[in-house]
Amino acid sequence: MKAIILAAGRGSRMESMTDDRPKCLVELNGETLLEKQLKALRAAGITEIGIVTGYKQEMLKKYGLVEFHNPLWAESQMVCSLACASDWLENEPCIVSYSDIFYEPSAVRLLIGSDGDLAITYDPYWLKLWTKRFGDPLLDAETFKLNNDGTLEDIGNKPKTVEEVQGQYMGLLKFTPAGWNKIEDIRSNMEEHDLKTVHMTGIMQILIKKFDFSIIANKYLGAWGEVDSRDDLIYYNSLNNE
Repeated sequence: MKAIILAAGRGSRMESMTDDRPKCLVELNGETLLEKQLKALRAAGITEIGIVTGYKQEMLKKYGLVEFHNPLWAESQMVCSLACASDWLENEPCIVSYSDIFYEPSAVRLLIGSDGDLAITYDPYWLKLWTKRFGDPLLDAETFKLNNDGTLEDIGNKPKTVEEVQGQYMGLLKFTPAGWNKIEDIRSNMEEHDLKTVHMTGIMQILIKKFDFSIIANKYLGAWGEVDSRDDLIYYNSLNNE
């Protein structure tokens, strides 16, 4: 199985930390986020890894990954970036990873072994982490509701209460060719602006609500984190120093 890392964006919320590098090259505990991901993916058995580049793409060439470039990186979102790797997605199952997260190999193995044409990992114990990061966990939370069979019922809306958030989507997922082709069907009917700006959670919500498409949600209990700011780095570093 192949993996695709989405690393086109700058990560403007990191402020000056990404003035001279892509967000995935920010260091956490002496290792870049990209290096942490590559270790986890390879330890899980992934042998071929691609990366969607954009901002400062030249800095990522030394890693020897298959490059897919998004020339619209400054004005587009994750789905537009992922579409740059459609040659892979159309032909075999692929793990897809946001570039600003870290996780253990077990998260990747969960997806490799997961059924369904689209599967994700999620953290059911998200509340403690989000409270540490934001104070008020609802400041940056999105709805995440599950059906009784473990598939997604709702994702990506603004919650009013923590009860509407049964887990935190991690930014780690798997597509089969059939799953990706369904995304492409939806995108083929979008206006140009929406093609560029639709978020991953937004297109998953369309799949669920308009097409009754099953998205398998896999509960992940290992270590992970999302790095969106300098404060995030300080927090995660403090955990390793305890």
